[in-house]
Amino acid sequence: MTIFAPIKKIAGDRQEADMNSQIRRNKLDEAARRQALDRYNILDTEPEAAYDDIAQLAAQICQAPVALVGLLTEERYWVKAQVNFPIANIPRELTFCDHAIAQDGVLVIGDALADSRFATNPFVVKSPNLRFYAGVPLNTPDGHRIGTICVVDFVPRQLNGEQLEGLHALSRQVINLLELRRNQAERMQTAAKLQAQALLLDQVTNAVIMQDFDQRITSWNQGAEQLYGWSKAAAIGQWAPTFLYRDAVIDLQVIYQSVHTTGQWRGELTQITKAQQLVIVSSHWSLLQDQAGQPTGYLIVNTDITQTVQLERQLLRTQRLESIGTLAGGIAHDLNNVLAPIVMSVSLLEQQPESDKRQKWLNVIDKSADRAANLVKQMLAFARGHEDGRSLLELKHLIYDMKQIMEETFPKNINISTYIPNNLWAIWGDVTQIHQVLMNLCLNARDAMLAGGMIRIVAENVDLKETPADLKTPVCPGAYIAITIADTGMGISKDIIDQIFDPFFTTKSPGSGTGLGLSTVMTIIKRHNGFISLSSEENQGTEFKVYLPAVAPVEQPQPSSSELPMGAGEWILVVDDEPLIRQAVKAVLEVNGYRVLTAPNGVEAIAAYTQYQEDVRLVLMDIMMPVMDGTIAIRTLQAINPNLKIVAASGLANSNTLNEMGIQVSYFLPKPYDAQDLLVLLRQVLDS
Repeated sequence: MTIFAPIKKIAGDRQEADMNSQIRRNKLDEAARRQALDRYNILDTEPEAAYDDIAQLAAQICQAPVALVGLLTEERYWVKAQVNFPIANIPRELTFCDHAIAQDGVLVIGDALADSRFATNPFVVKSPNLRFYAGVPLNTPDGHRIGTICVVDFVPRQLNGEQLEGLHALSRQVINLLELRRNQAERMQTAAKLQAQALLLDQVTNAVIMQDFDQRITSWNQGAEQLYGWSKAAAIGQWAPTFLYRDAVIDLQVIYQSVHTTGQWRGELTQITKAQQLVIVSSHWSLLQDQAGQPTGYLIVNTDITQTVQLERQLLRTQRLESIGTLAGGIAHDLNNVLAPIVMSVSLLEQQPESDKRQKWLNVIDKSADRAANLVKQMLAFARGHEDGRSLLELKHLIYDMKQIMEETFPKNINISTYIPNNLWAIWGDVTQIHQVLMNLCLNARDAMLAGGMIRIVAENVDLKETPADLKTPVCPGAYIAITIADTGMGISKDIIDQIFDPFFTTKSPGSGTGLGLSTVMTIIKRHNGFISLSSEENQGTEFKVYLPAVAPVEQPQPSSSELPMGAGEWILVVDDEPLIRQAVKAVLEVNGYRVLTAPNGVEAIAAYTQYQEDVRLVLMDIMMPVMDGTIAIRTLQAINPNLKIVAASGLANSNTLNEMGIQVSYFLPKPYDAQDLLVLLRQVLDS
């Protein structure tokens, strides 16, 4: 049709139309409306069949010669689809559609010449002499009118109800097409972003892993492949607790709780590779969220620190032994005090076996022996260190153990006091290393009080909103446990206070120390994402304050007060080179319902088991023995019967020692142990 050719030449005075158009725009939120339009990214795009079909349907339903699907910017009406309308852009102020989006529902103009709003419109008074218009706004889901679908005729007329409803239905279809376009574009953008992220993650040397809330692995980068040895295809979909950890002993729930509470978690984890090798990683967990802010899973970044940790452990072992050496005098003195009443009580029992005080002397022996065993156990544990990795720690128990060690070994002119609230939070840490921190700080306090004094240990829950005033380096706000160790000693000179945490710095005389004590303290605290503050006055005393990140407290099960578990006639093979231990264990077991075989070394143990293997249910094996030690005997017995239940016992070795040698046993029982420890454990192993 040629009737629209003159439209291109319309250039009359538009001042009045401009003013009226502005009034209508003031009723709309133009900025928000334009943002809604721009989200569809459709302006000035090429024609599309789907929109052309809708325009054709509109013309057919309304029996009109002209139909348009168009969008309104601030300046123009842009036509996306049309029937018999070759013009793509019209000044907004001249369009009927500018009026249509300013009202609710359909705008119907039966005769434009009879309507004062349009009687002077150039499109009405001049070619193509439009007379009829019906337009329905295009309403976005969030309520913005971004354009219209309309029909036009050159003679006055009206539409019936079905035709009007048809226009409304077609307007909704246009919006559906626009929403589909936007969603497809967003999906493509998201896919492109994810692809870019995946490519970026593969360039990262760290292991980057994603897990869903079912703990299934959903993403596995090349860094993870290199660290763990598993391909991406093999890792995706695996259940992380069994895929990445040898034993399910790690309390992952603590990590999950922290991530959901604070949004992240940092710490060290011991994991396992495809080759069954243990690796230690510095792990950072973050909460993944979708575009709506809803949590969807976990992002985990792991860095291999195995070699670093192994070197640090060697240094820490050396420093622990140094600390034990400084306690040696106190240990020897206290052990002599413990042994004295035992020796005297034994002599009295020999001289007066039927005395009325017999039970009293037996109680003295029992208590003194328990005291000695506990002291030796604590010193061995500290010197050896368990190095089992990190776990949930209740610091109040650790502090009470420290107090006991100090009371046993420190000079009696040093008074030790503690204050620990019952509701003290827990931490995620290495028990041996935290023990070493406390020991080093307490030894420092002792050395500062040669003439005696007081050591005060206080623990408290602290919720830090900002960095403490006495710290120069900013710290991460959050929940911490603050442990204060204060003394009344000589204090630290202001000239050297900034150097005391430096490696090998010491104020002691040559040969009295390595200068690694406080340096070790700082290393361990930093590795636990904590920090330490120091205040001191010469001749007044010193106060160290250690801050360690807290986790939610965990209720510990209460020990049962029931009677000792009894045996049911099971045969137990007891192997120990100490005759007194064999006799004592045999007596305890037989009194409590077990039958017992004994052997003094590994050779006789194998011979006894070979003869009675149909009867023996469990072997209690000492590790350190002459002729044949426990490790060789265990391997031999397991070769005979792989399902044999074996409990290893030792006062020097530990479970880690056995693991390093490739020895797997049902349980490890540290010496010395009492009857309750033995009976409870045997029942547990036999019933498992």
